[in-house]
Amino acid sequence: MDAPVMRVVAEKNGAVLTLTLDYPARRNALAMPLRKEIEEALEAASVDGTRAVVITGAGGHFCSGGDISGMDARGMMAGRDRMRRTHRFIQTLAFGNFPVVAAVEGYCVGAGLSLACISDTVIASETAKLGAGFGKIGLMADLGLPFTLPQRIGVAKARQVLLYHKQFTAAEALAIDLVDEVVPAGQALAVAQERAAFLAEQAPTPMALTRQMLAQGLHDALETERHFQAALFATEDFNEGREAFLGKRAPAFKGV
Repeated sequence: MDAPVMRVVAEKNGAVLTLTLDYPARRNALAMPLRKEIEEALEAASVDGTRAVVITGAGGHFCSGGDISGMDARGMMAGRDRMRRTHRFIQTLAFGNFPVVAAVEGYCVGAGLSLACISDTVIASETAKLGAGFGKIGLMADLGLPFTLPQRIGVAKARQVLLYHKQFTAAEALAIDLVDEVVPAGQALAVAQERAAFLAEQAPTPMALTRQMLAQGLHDALETERHFQAALFATEDFNEGREAFLGKRAPAFKGV
């Protein structure tokens, strides 16, 4: 049997680089190999004249979250190493020299929401669905989301998003500033590329320095996140949440 497609497609149009998550078997779940490919694409973009980046997903979905089937970290040290490796591409997105625009169609949940919120602008189609259900598998939000989500929508609303696992429609997300613009279905990528083209025409140095100043505090947040999430990877509740998800049943958490 052929291996499932799992790749990041990079396409350059002038100074705008579009990165498309393409993992149809898991609705573009952000598996570790995809995180590495994003990191490598961003590193290449830093020296090839790229002035703006668009991130999107193939097949009508942005990103369905982390690839739970591949969450095989066992113990705190393995969890810390996993988080250290995955934070590299998040820091490159946040502190890199080019602005990032997310083009969201379909599901944008969990790690997908983290990826959207690390972006400077989020364009969502009217059929998009956004949310953060990390607690359902015994984990906390990660990839910088505990830092970036309150920056976007405020601490009070961020608590509701992270603690109650509500899934938001595009209209609901726009109402709380979780996304910046809602467009007709199928148009998110085209509009995102228009926004990226505008950003690519601006003076690049003040653009980069502004983004880096707005991201101050993220380094410390990611370091705390690395230790907290690593501890959760070592719990029985995470193992129960993972097995329940894969078995399509409700988890029974015990607090251990």
